[in-house]
Amino acid sequence: MKPVRTLIVDDSASMRATLKRMLSADPDIEVVGMAPEPFAARDMIKALNPDVLTLDVEMPGMDGLSFLERIMRLRPMPVVMCSTLTARGAEVTIEALRLGAVDYVTKPSGSPDDIERDAGLLCEKVKSAARSVARAGPQRLPAQPSVASAGGGGVAAQLIAIGSSTGGVEALFSLLPALPEDSPPILIVQHMPATFTRSFAQRLNAECRVNVVEATDGAQVTPGTVYIAPGGERHMELQGGANGRIKLIAGNPVTGHRPSVDVLFRSVSKLGAGAVGVILTGMGSDGAQGLLEMRRAGARTLGQTKETCVVWGMPRAAKEAGAVEKEVGLSAMPEAILKACRETVKVGSA
Repeated sequence: MKPVRTLIVDDSASMRATLKRMLSADPDIEVVGMAPEPFAARDMIKALNPDVLTLDVEMPGMDGLSFLERIMRLRPMPVVMCSTLTARGAEVTIEALRLGAVDYVTKPSGSPDDIERDAGLLCEKVKSAARSVARAGPQRLPAQPSVASAGGGGVAAQLIAIGSSTGGVEALFSLLPALPEDSPPILIVQHMPATFTRSFAQRLNAECRVNVVEATDGAQVTPGTVYIAPGGERHMELQGGANGRIKLIAGNPVTGHRPSVDVLFRSVSKLGAGAVGVILTGMGSDGAQGLLEMRRAGARTLGQTKETCVVWGMPRAAKEAGAVEKEVGLSAMPEAILKACRETVKVGSA
């Protein structure tokens, strides 16, 4: 496998040097150039044809978002954003992911041990980005009919659970605005830091007919509301059935994550045929075993197709585990979810 040819774009000379040192320590990555601003980066992209771009969020001349929008419109390629863990950094990074950036990393800082730890994560994300599928800007899916008026037989599912990771922000910005305001309650685990989830929920809420909130401990789930698991130190579970409450619980990472999709899915599996499980784009295997438990309990389970994933990791693991009843492309996912909500499946059919 050839090294991943990477171009660093950052207005800080010291940050460029730090990122180059971190990336160059991995033999599978080659830093082919460094640009101090987008106009120089544009010329270097043409000359060097890199596999992956690391892009600063805020730069002089042209900000990172404007440059990203041009890249995704004119020459889609894998981009990893370098962000700060601030409210402003969270808002801009979420917009970058909506525009088509594959992933993001927080800017390295702190002690040499912290930077060494961050280096491993940065390198993994750059290599994962090189294997991803770049998208030409955000997708807009058509609005879907309501659960109540769309017809069909069967007993409507009482709750929807969704898990996603790399590429999931863009996917959720496409999927959720297409769902009707009378959708069943929707619980989501999207892997991201605690600083980001509130801004993510607020941005989604501005674009959706359903109400989107960051989940809080003890909140009662209600139809027409989407609950985003807060990033950080706790997992999210459903307790007390479809009309129950959200429980945020402390615990070790599960499948490498906290909150974990597996933990959410396992708690929702108690609803049996009263739930629909959906696994979207993401790196790794989080959610595969939990989705399998949902399917075995009688829930309908959907996995995003390889062709429409940014990273076909989580849906692939779930498919190989036998957890996915049906694979669905992103554009068809809203209607597939609503159809699954109107149907039941015999317990034990998986």
